[in-house]
Order: sequence, then C-alpha cells, then structure tokens
Amino acid sequence: MSWNRLVRFRPKSNPSSILLGEPVDADQDVGNATRNGESVSVNVYSGTSVLDAGSKTDKVEEVERLLSPLAQSEVGSIRCIGLNYVQHACEAKLDLPSVPILFMKPSTALASPYPAPSIIPAATKSEDTCDFESELTIVISKPAKNVPESAGLDYVLGYTAANDISARKSQFAQSQWCFSKGFDGSCPIGPCIASARLVPDPAKLHIRGFKKDGAGEKSGEKRVMQDDGIDDMCFSVQKLVSFLSQGTTLPAGTIILTGTPSGIGFAREPKEFLREGDEFGVELLPGVGTLWTRFEDEKV
Repeated sequence: MSWNRLVRFRPKSNPSSILLGEPVDADQDVGNATRNGESVSVNVYSGTSVLDAGSKTDKVEEVERLLSPLAQSEVGSIRCIGLNYVQHACEAKLDLPSVPILFMKPSTALASPYPAPSIIPAATKSEDTCDFESELTIVISKPAKNVPESAGLDYVLGYTAANDISARKSQFAQSQWCFSKGFDGSCPIGPCIASARLVPDPAKLHIRGFKKDGAGEKSGEKRVMQDDGIDDMCFSVQKLVSFLSQGTTLPAGTIILTGTPSGIGFAREPKEFLREGDEFGVELLPGVGTLWTRFEDEKV
C-alpha cells in the first residue's frame, strides 16, 4: 500500500470524470475544506478504485466535488452494528449485548459527502424523527471468511466516517431495523479513506458529531452532539471482522458501520431531530476528517 489517505472525486478540470488520489496537504481536513469552499489539491493515482489504487502519477487536480470513497457497485450489502458503545447503551437504558447486533443496509443507501444532499423520505416526513448516528466505518481489503480475532486487522484496508441516518418512529415500530435505516442515501460515507497503515490502532481514534440547524434561534451554530473515543466500543474492530466473517464471506469492498456513541437526537431532552436545511458533520480524527451532509425533504 503506497498511500495514507485517498479521496474519490470529480476534478474541476473535467467534472464529468471521476478520479482517485491523495490530498497534497497531509493534514488538511478535506471534508471541512470542501464544505467551506476551500481548495483541495490532490495527487492523482492511476487506479479507479480504493481497492486497487494503482500508483501515484505526476498529475495534480483540484477537487470540484467529493464522492463517497467507494461506489455503490463496490460495497454490496452494508453491514451495521447496533448498540456497540457502552455509553450509548447506558443512554438507551439497555443491557450491553453479549454478541454484536447486526443489521443491514442495501447498497442503494450509500451516499456521498456534501454537497450531495441527504434526503428525508416523504414516507417518514410526518414522523419528524430523522436522527443522526456518527460512526467509524471499516473497509475490508480482501475476501474474509472464518477470520480469527487475532487476524482481524489483517483484512482491513482502512477507515472512513459514516452517518447511519435513521427514522426513529419507524425503527421502534418494528423488531428489525433494515426498513428504518435503509432508505436511499441513508448511509453517507467519507470524506476520505485513511489506510490501516496510517491508523494501526483504530481504538485510538476519536469521533464527534456536529449539528447545524438550518432554521430557528440556533441556526448556523455548530453544536457538538456526540463526543467519544473509539475505545468505548463494546466490540473492537478485530472482533467485528472476525464475528461477521464466521461462515460468511466478506468480499473486498465490504463496509462495516461499527455503531454510534451516546448523544443521539432521540435520547436528548428535548429531542434533537434533523429537518430540511439542517447539516450534520461526523468528525473522525486523526486521519479521516469530517463528513458533512445537508438534509432535504424528498420532493414527490
């Protein structure tokens, strides 16, 4: 692996094309930069996928639009883990699980960072319970099956951030969560993928979630909603890779959302849900940066 961080993007020189590359500034938070209209320069790689990035070329391009680090065609069924942070289980007043709780999102849930919008489905608009979940996301590097926990990190290509956007009323109306968490665009990921080489110990990462209201007295104010270390997870990255691979092949490109820390909107008093015009940022440091998305109502 020759790279530390990769972005998939449309360049200003040819916005109809899709390129892959490494940000020139190793310390730049490309998510914050693109959200703020700042320039992001990228050393272009010869490959077209983070799964086979190729080699660094002599080309440097400016980002016109960030895309999700992987395409829908690469991720397959998206694995998600529920109730995987100690403090989140406490706020939900639930016992810690004895084994990881798995649910799935379809590949059509995958979405890109800002300026791509996150759509609140018309079917759930009347519920007014669209909620956020900041999550560390694992990207699998090679087919994994029956992996021992001790070898779990050997199958990790890198890490990115995700927002597991959820319709809470629909979620609590059913015992299965796939419907309420599987809507189109309900899984934005990005802004980049940080390699396993850059992040040798994911437990040392820190995650925060920010909300900016689009209207009301707090409009435009960046408020911290979630703030926790990855070491608060009940089940580690290597444990999750091992558990999910038992009897089941995880193809290269599989992404695993590892659960959310405490601070979700539903658990707050008063409750804090997402509405049209709101923005939410998932910050994962060091290495990944901030995934921003802006929420819009579905137009039907």
